[in-house]
Amino acid sequence: MALKWLLNSVFTHTLVHVPDQKQGLTTEKVNLQAKETGVSTFQMPLHYPRYKKADYENMEEWKVDMLLNQYGLGHHVKGSLDTKRKFAMGAFLWPDQL
Repeated sequence: MALKWLLNSVFTHTLVHVPDQKQGLTTEKVNLQAKETGVSTFQMPLHYPRYKKADYENMEEWKVDMLLNQYGLGHHVKGSLDTKRKFAMGAFLWPDQL
């Protein structure tokens, strides 16, 4: 009897989600918890980009933005395309490739 109650209680608390009365309140709670604990959804890609300096110099802005966002660096650089390209080259090229 006690085991049945315990399992029911655990199942109810861990698997059943009771939505809040206000729309969007659950999302706000999750965002606040993530900020407080430092939890991020960023995952490091398995492969390092294999572009050469010339590739970065000729890369279109959308592609530079996508590359920086893929590695979690998109929010670190704002500005012109030239600024983004220089940042990407500094981040992904070895010193002897610059």
